[in-house]
Amino acid sequence: MRARHVARLGEIPEAQWDALFPASYPFTRYAFLKALEDHGCVGPHAGWEPSHLVVEDDAGVVAAMPLYRKRHSYGEFVFDFGWARAAQQLGVPYYPKLLCAIPFTPAAGPRLGARDAAARAALLAAVERLWRDAGMSSLHALFLDDTDAQAAADAGWLARHDVQFHWHRREAGSFDEFLALLAHDKRKKIRRERRQVAEAGIRFEWRRGDELDEAQWARVFALYANTYEERGQPPYLTPGFFLDYGRRAGTPLRLVLGFDGGVEPMAVALTVAGGDTLYGRHWGCAEKYRGLHFETCYYQGIELCLAEGLSRFDAGTQGPHKLARGFEPVLTRSAHRLADERLAAAVSAFLAEERSAVARHQSQLAEHSAYRHETAAHG
Repeated sequence: MRARHVARLGEIPEAQWDALFPASYPFTRYAFLKALEDHGCVGPHAGWEPSHLVVEDDAGVVAAMPLYRKRHSYGEFVFDFGWARAAQQLGVPYYPKLLCAIPFTPAAGPRLGARDAAARAALLAAVERLWRDAGMSSLHALFLDDTDAQAAADAGWLARHDVQFHWHRREAGSFDEFLALLAHDKRKKIRRERRQVAEAGIRFEWRRGDELDEAQWARVFALYANTYEERGQPPYLTPGFFLDYGRRAGTPLRLVLGFDGGVEPMAVALTVAGGDTLYGRHWGCAEKYRGLHFETCYYQGIELCLAEGLSRFDAGTQGPHKLARGFEPVLTRSAHRLADERLAAAVSAFLAEERSAVARHQSQLAEHSAYRHETAAHG
């Protein structure tokens, strides 16, 4: 088996790449990653330079990982700015670094695609060798599933943990049945928030991405971009990405569209369905209404899960405020390698303390679950 970097995903056959990753997880699929490249979301200009690693034998690709040369730490959601500052103080250049991740997507899932255990071992050995040979400061793998996190730990990578908030269907078959699982004060608060939006005259529609025409997608993009403009930064994704990935037949993109009486939406939540999970990714609005964000991004997503028979709603990063709305704390994992021994030792000590703090935080959050006592333990 031999390893090489691939500067563009189009250099390898789609079927060979997709055979290595589960179809139930949309973000490592060829169509998603290639659309990011084809439409300027990633590239040297963006500081996300594709450098995917593949392992091949005479029959074709047997292992692969999405890999990027990074010249900054934006769009990752596992923050290492402090590590970069520490490297600077040590006189060590931190960038470029090598990153195994899904751009702009803090959704845990598979990162190491492999035909079998031997191919997976060859992939890990190859990435270890190649980043050191390239003289880079560090190697990172973000939002790993349990299998890949264990493989990285077994290979000696440093482990980092954090907490996200996910909704689980449990036995609920409707939104009212979900509310019945919650404590009385939480039910009351959610009903009040939903009533505020309804009384403002806002109605919602769910649409598949391939049901929108080009003009409708232009409106959706404007709403999405407005969120970034309010923060003073350009949007990560481009109109071309949405017109390609969003409109292709069978796209997993699901849109929650909010209307306040007009024919054009004034709010949108962009979600992606995969396997038994709905992934909440982006949102935008043209007008501010009390409770609009919670309704568009959380409650409508829960309704969509219930309607499509999905078991889990991963609504993205951040969010202790989600706890009161029926979301529960779950652990996320990343893994890291650092070339400089001094920096590696300091980060290792920091991560040991951070993992303990995260475990305590997760336990404390679970104690404040929105669910009634008899329904609180999800498992």
